[in-house]
Amino acid sequence: MTLSLGARGPVPGHGAAARLWQGDDVFVLGRPSDARVTALLAQVHGTPLTYDLAGMTADAAAGRDDDPPPGFRAVRASRTVGSGSDDFAAACDGIRRWQLHRGQGFRVEPADAAVAPGTEVVTVVRLGGPVHVLAACRIVWTVDEDDRFGFAYGTLGVHPASGEEAFVVERAASGDVVARVVAFSRPHHPLARLGGPITRRQQAVATEGYLEALDRHVHGAT
Repeated sequence: MTLSLGARGPVPGHGAAARLWQGDDVFVLGRPSDARVTALLAQVHGTPLTYDLAGMTADAAAGRDDDPPPGFRAVRASRTVGSGSDDFAAACDGIRRWQLHRGQGFRVEPADAAVAPGTEVVTVVRLGGPVHVLAACRIVWTVDEDDRFGFAYGTLGVHPASGEEAFVVERAASGDVVARVVAFSRPHHPLARLGGPITRRQQAVATEGYLEALDRHVHGAT
């Protein structure tokens, strides 16, 4: 397996990165404006990840048993989304174009964010009613092989959680195209800690939503 790794950032202490989540940067009322999201991208640019084990999802995303580090919770899900070369190409395209996110209504900025180590993005998710969540991440590793493609991003200071999430598609020897989502995370924002089971349920719904969105993309593209 060949991985391209981004910079490994330490856990922030009492500096600016540790304070970014405070206030109203994560949970906001109303749809965040383009200007606000652009300003947030500038705010988090180059700041450390909120955990110190960049790349920790790589083995689990390859289908190998791998427990999360102490204190982190694992979420794993996979689905066969097609078969053969055309479906594999469509699935890679879906990951490359952020269709796992956009296909379930998430907003990803910048709109043309490249799947490459170091790319920083902000995802905007509507929780319900006027409440939106802003989540800033940086791509920490990618894989681009003949039968495997994907990436993982790690959390920056403006995010309800702390940890890493991987999105990988693989073409098996049988020809089946299997998508896999793996997250190792823990609450970061106080509201996420207070949410407990509700927070975990939302994460599980989003994880299944990623796979459903990619499935729709593959079958709509082939």
